[in-house]
Amino acid sequence: MFIDQVTIHVRSGKGGDGMMHFRREKFVPLGGPDGGDGGKGGDLVFEVKATLNTLSAFRQNEKFNAPDGKNGGGSQMTGRGGKDLVIYVPPGTVIFDADTGDLLGDLTEAGQRLLVCKGGRGGLGNQHFATARNQAPRTAERGEPYEERSLRLELKLIADIGVIGLPNAGKSTLLSVLTNAKPKIGDYPFTTLEPNLGVANIDDDVTVVLADIPGLIEGAAEGAGLGHDFLRHIQRTRVLIHMIDGLSEDPLADYSQINNELSLFDPKLGAKPQIVVLNKIDQPEVQERLKAIKASFKKQKVNLITASAMARTNTREILIAAYQMLSDLPEETLEETLPIYTPDVDPNQFEIVREDEHEWRVTGVAIERSAKMTYWEHDGSLRRFQKLMERLGIDEALRKAGVEEEDTVHIGNFELEWRD
Repeated sequence: MFIDQVTIHVRSGKGGDGMMHFRREKFVPLGGPDGGDGGKGGDLVFEVKATLNTLSAFRQNEKFNAPDGKNGGGSQMTGRGGKDLVIYVPPGTVIFDADTGDLLGDLTEAGQRLLVCKGGRGGLGNQHFATARNQAPRTAERGEPYEERSLRLELKLIADIGVIGLPNAGKSTLLSVLTNAKPKIGDYPFTTLEPNLGVANIDDDVTVVLADIPGLIEGAAEGAGLGHDFLRHIQRTRVLIHMIDGLSEDPLADYSQINNELSLFDPKLGAKPQIVVLNKIDQPEVQERLKAIKASFKKQKVNLITASAMARTNTREILIAAYQMLSDLPEETLEETLPIYTPDVDPNQFEIVREDEHEWRVTGVAIERSAKMTYWEHDGSLRRFQKLMERLGIDEALRKAGVEEEDTVHIGNFELEWRD
C-alpha cells in the first residue's frame, strides 16, 4: 500500500548516569574517588535509502526510541554509549515538526542524513569533582535527558516527467506503454488511487523517470477528491504530459480546469512546461470531432499531440517530445530556502511563577536539565545544585518575589523546600 504522509514520535537516548564510587584496595586506605562516567545516549537520525519508495513502513510503527547510554562503573569505567538509531526513508521525504509546522529537512539524495534528536551527554562520575580541598567528593551527575519530538513526514515523488489529467484520461495506460511500470488499469474513473513510477528508455544510455499522478478533479487545490494528497507529487517533476480524454464533451475545458487547479495549489505548477496530448483518437467518436477539437486548441495557441495510448499510436513521439523539452530546460539549481527564524534563547534564562500562596515554579532550560541530572540523595550533589541556583540568580529572584521559609519550589518534576 502506498503511504505518502505519516506522523511519528521520535526520541533520542538518555545519557548514562555517572557513578559515585571510591577505590578499595588492600594496604591503600585512601584510594580516592574512581566513579566512571555514563555513556552518551544514541542520536536519532534519518537517512535516505534509494531502494525505498513509500512511507508504508511507518504504518505499523509510529514510535522510535534510540538506545540509552549505560551507567558508569567503578575503577573509572565509562558506560557504553547508546548506538545511533538510523531511520531509513525514501528519496523525496520532507520532514516537519508536527507541533510547530517548521520544516526540518528535505531529503532528496541517497545517503543524505538529518539529525533530529541529539542523544544526551553521559553524567560525570565523582572522579571529576575531586579537588585539593575535597578529596572524597560525594558528588556525581545523572545522564543528560533525551530529546523527543513529534514529526510529520511527507513524501514527494521524484520524477523527471509527470503524467497528469482528469480521471480516466489514459495516464496509467500511457505509463505502462512507455515504461516498465505495471499500474492498475480500468475503464472507469479513479482506477489509480496512488502514484506510480516507471523508467522509460530514450536510447541505450539515456533513461527518464515518469510518474503517473492520479486523476484530479475540480476543487483539487482545496482538497477535493484526491486533492492535496497527490498534487504535491507534481511539484518535484520538471515537465508535465497533460493527457486529455478525447471522448470528453469539452476537451479544452478539461485542459483549462486542470491547469487552473495546478496554479491554485502552487503558482509554479501552472508555469511548468507541458506536452498536451489528446488521447483515444482510435475511437470513431473522437475521429468525427478531431478537426473541431484541434481548431479549439489552436485558437488558444496550444500545440496538441494526438495519440492513442491503448493502440500505442504516437506514444513514442510523446516520450521524445517530453524528453526534448526536458533537455532544453536550464540546469536546475537548488533554490536556497531561507531558514525559519527562531530567536536565540539563552539556556540560562529562567522564569518564576507563583502557583499558590506557598507554591512556586521555576522554569528554564539549564535549571530543569540540571535538576534531572542531580543525585538528590547525595549531599555533595545537592550543594552543587544550590550553587548553580545562586550562580544563575534564581535564589535572589525567589527572595525578591517573596518566597518564605518552608515554601515549596517546583523545578520540573521535582519539589524542593525553601530554607534560608
